[in-house]
Amino acid sequence: MAKDGILSAEMVSEGMVHQERFVNRLQHMYRSLSLSGHNLSDVSVLSNYVHLQKLILPHNQIKDLSCVSHMPCLVILDASHNEISTFFHFEPPKKLKEVNFSYNLLTEMKSLFAYESLSKLILDYNSISEITGLEQCYRLTHLSLAHNKISRISGLDGLPLTYLCLRGNQLQKIDGLENVKSLQVLDLSLNRVTCLTGLQSLQLLCSINLEKNQISEIDECKHIHNLLLLRDLNLLENPLQEQPNYRLAVIFLLQHLTMLDQEVVTAEEKVTSANKYDPPMDLVAARDHMTNLVYQLMQPQVLFDSTLPSVDSPYPLLVLTGPQGCGKRELVHRLCQEFCDYFCYGLSHATREPYSGEENGIDYHFINEEDFQNMIRMGKFIQTMQYKGHRFGLSRDTIEGAAREGLACCVHMELEGALSLKKSCFKPRFILVIPSQEENYISHLKSRSLYTPAQIDAAVSRIDLYIRTNEQHPGFFDNVVPCDDWEEAYQSLRQIVMEDLLLEEEEGQRRGKVSTSTGHDSAEKAPPQQSEPASEPLASLSASPLDPSGTQFNNIQAKIGSHKSSAEAASIRRREQLLREALLGKSPGVCRQLFKRSDETRRSSALSVPSSAGALMELLAVSIPGQIQEALKDDPGSSQASLSGVDHPMVAVSPSSEKCPKSNLKSILPPIPNGRKSPAATNPGFSPNLSTNPGVSEGGK
Repeated sequence: MAKDGILSAEMVSEGMVHQERFVNRLQHMYRSLSLSGHNLSDVSVLSNYVHLQKLILPHNQIKDLSCVSHMPCLVILDASHNEISTFFHFEPPKKLKEVNFSYNLLTEMKSLFAYESLSKLILDYNSISEITGLEQCYRLTHLSLAHNKISRISGLDGLPLTYLCLRGNQLQKIDGLENVKSLQVLDLSLNRVTCLTGLQSLQLLCSINLEKNQISEIDECKHIHNLLLLRDLNLLENPLQEQPNYRLAVIFLLQHLTMLDQEVVTAEEKVTSANKYDPPMDLVAARDHMTNLVYQLMQPQVLFDSTLPSVDSPYPLLVLTGPQGCGKRELVHRLCQEFCDYFCYGLSHATREPYSGEENGIDYHFINEEDFQNMIRMGKFIQTMQYKGHRFGLSRDTIEGAAREGLACCVHMELEGALSLKKSCFKPRFILVIPSQEENYISHLKSRSLYTPAQIDAAVSRIDLYIRTNEQHPGFFDNVVPCDDWEEAYQSLRQIVMEDLLLEEEEGQRRGKVSTSTGHDSAEKAPPQQSEPASEPLASLSASPLDPSGTQFNNIQAKIGSHKSSAEAASIRRREQLLREALLGKSPGVCRQLFKRSDETRRSSALSVPSSAGALMELLAVSIPGQIQEALKDDPGSSQASLSGVDHPMVAVSPSSEKCPKSNLKSILPPIPNGRKSPAATNPGFSPNLSTNPGVSEGGK
């Protein structure tokens, strides 16, 4: 213990520590003096120790450190827990790097421009109210001003700080740190901070301590959402911790965290938070499907009109999907208008308000959220989705209404709805309607004056979502139709539908009949032409009393051609035999093979057989033996269903489209074989005043 608080030479000798260090094979001697807790008040004797490099003087009563002016080699100075009231009141040692003046009586900071080597400054537990004098400390990386009276952050612009501690001050907001780009660790605990604005530009931050502040909203974490290096966040004892699901909400907003409130963030918590606040579309669709299915099973079970005899012939459902405002609803309306004997427009329910020009019961069934939830609980929906804060759903009654008319249901929806519908018992055919020219799409949305700029940007961004889905999930969409030109889009869609309904062959036959009747007079004047004798099966068909004129045979014979190889004749005989077995009930599933068509068959060879299912049925019907015809008389309904394939073939496999090689060839079209029960009835949900102009409002779907 020093006598009268004065440091003597003997005490200096006892406190001196010699340390040897080896750097780059050169020996250096570092002299360190440690005199902690000796109640020293006068250390002027240290002026004689000019070679000191480390001076440790904590827990004394020192007020004057002017002796440091005589230590040009001093690197580290620790004078904490003393009674120093003058800020750096000594000549600056050129090599001074670390200074600790915590627990003293400092009230203000002065300029430290002369201390060019200073890299660490600790001024905790003083009475400093403003940060000043550090503007030219270009090597300062560590600054601690904990438990002072600072109410505003200033004077730190351009400093290379990596660590900043302002714990226990009077800060209410975070500002003045925008230009401290190197900051990595920030301690603002025990303040009065209410928001996190001001931190968003600090891209190197990896640790933030905000314990015991006044942050009350979880949304404040959005200000630090883009700090990708942030790993440790402490929000203990803030009001926002009282909110439900606080931890999961913060983890969801800051997925890169590894520590939250001094606890490790697990992978399970990250997955749970994502599934809760932004679940993948597949997960949402699965949840909606399970909800709808459970509520459906709670209702009295009935046999639906859309239920067909087997899983090989599901109820036909055509779905157009694409981004907002791409024209898919107009395409559906026009398709249902032209093919009204095959399709019925499926009207969906929506909780949003009608757009300008929309009508309830024509564009959507507009209902409120409460009614929508009641319909869910009553098991009314087969598909539901949420889009832009509104709910949309396709009801079972819509499907059943179309099925009772003997029609396929044609609907339009966003991708979320398509995912939900894919999980249902139905096997729809999905056609993607997608803009390929972004500028034209944006101009179209702006011309409708229905969307804000933010909504337009969101709609455009979803184009990539549809493209990625088509690329990453081959077969998800059966066809892709560009919609930059509305008329061309409809013609492409029409061609797809005609191929699926086997209507191209029927049109070809009708054109052939017209040309035959037109050239009848000239044929009378022309000399008869010799033709090679037909094969035996076709010759017997031509003499059938069911077709005395032989017109049907002649048309088909002309289509088949006069020259047939043995393989062609064998193929025709094999198809006749398959049909006879199907009509007798010996092979009920084999008739499906008669209607399968593929691109390979169309491209393979010169073999040409009747491509119209109806024509082939009519052709083969005339060759049915008498006992078979008698068997059919006992079941006229079966005969009628079997021989009515021209208008409604029993099963048709949709051909693969060259426009979409990823088509999964679902056997869903044409519609159920009974045909429309009330041909005179208007198409449900179809507006007779619908314009074919591509600018017609689509109403957000």
